[in-house]
Parts: sequence; C-alpha cells; structure tokens
Amino acid sequence: MAKYSLFGNRDPARLAEAESVVVIGLGRFGSALALELMNSGTEVLGIDGDEEVVQMHNRLLTHVVRADSTKEATLRELSVPDFSSVVVAIGGDIQANILTASLLLKLGIANIWAKAVSDPHGEILTQLGVNHVIYPEKDMGKRVAHLVRGAMQDYIEIGENFALVKTAPPRALIGVPLGQAKVRARYGITVTAFHRPGTGWSYTSLDTVIEDGDIILIAGESARVEEYSLMR
Repeated sequence: MAKYSLFGNRDPARLAEAESVVVIGLGRFGSALALELMNSGTEVLGIDGDEEVVQMHNRLLTHVVRADSTKEATLRELSVPDFSSVVVAIGGDIQANILTASLLLKLGIANIWAKAVSDPHGEILTQLGVNHVIYPEKDMGKRVAHLVRGAMQDYIEIGENFALVKTAPPRALIGVPLGQAKVRARYGITVTAFHRPGTGWSYTSLDTVIEDGDIILIAGESARVEEYSLMR
C-alpha cells in the first residue's frame, strides 16, 4: 500500500461524489487555483509531495494530501479516478508532470487540465491526449505585455485574434448615444458594457450614453481593440 499523509474532514472517496476537483501540485499556480476554486464553492482535493506545503494548506482546502502522484496505486487509493476533473499543476518537475498526466489518462479521467512550462512540454501533453494544456506564465506574460504598452486596464484574450479589453473611453465617445457613435461600423469593435462610479457594471444598448469617468468593456479583433483603447 502506498504511504501518504492527509488532512481534512472528508474521505477522498466521499469527496469525489460531490462537485469537486483534484489539484495536483500546490505551488504558486496550483495553490492560487485551488483557493479560487474553494472561494467559488467547489470542493478541492489537493495533492503535493512536500509535507510543509501540505501543512500550509491544511484547513484551507476541503482535503489535502501528501502523496506521490506518479504512483498509480496512490491515485487509486485517493479515489482520483472517481473525480471528473483533475488539474496537474506541477511545474518544477516536468517528468513528474508528464507521468502524472499519463497516469490520469490511463485511469480514464474525463476532464484533465495540465500546466506546461514550455511549448515542447505542451506538445508532449497534447500528444498524450490531455484535454486542456495551459501555459500560465506564457499567457500572463502576453496579457501584461498588452497592458504595459497601452492604456488598457485589463486584457483578456478569448481565442485566436479576439479579445476583451477594459479601458477608459475616448473623448469622441463621451456624451454620444452608442447608436449614433457607430463604433462597430467605424472601428470594428463592440462596446459591450460600461462601469459608472456608484452604479457598477451595466450592459450597453444603442441608447447608452457614456459619461466622463466611465470605464468601458470592448470586444473585437485583438489589434482593433488595442488600437481603440489608445484613442484619446
């Protein structure tokens, strides 16, 4: 029998019956992910090989276990095959990351998310058959690059060549109903929502009039939304 130490009030087998996620690897990315899942009401089984890391997450996660995720017997004992979603957040040991992902595929996990630290690493995970390969550092670097060089307050790439941007409105948009501003026809972007101090976020309509001090959320091709965010 595999040896591991665990913390939490619930048996992993019972936890798998609920709406829950396994997060393997509780470094910076895995920890942030697991805690955000907990904040959203999702129960989390956290797995890490470092006793100190496990101790740190005791009482923060539904269940946290010190275990070796590269051992199939251990994953079975923790009822990992019974979970529908597993995140492989191991970043410091690529071999452990790949082996863990391979075992999860072998165990028939329906929804696997795996962190990749490089493009070649990601290609291997994809070739193995991992559903979702994520590049936290690469994606964050691209996002920050857009924010640093422009006037955007936030930038989210939705897919290939499409983005959502949070930005201050250009002067030409202020005081004019969106139906008259014809932003989509002129600039190829859509103003989807706006934030007004004291009111919060609201969806836009053709009659919406943007005021000075508002923040707008625009959507469109990446180059177009970035160009529009620079207008003043």
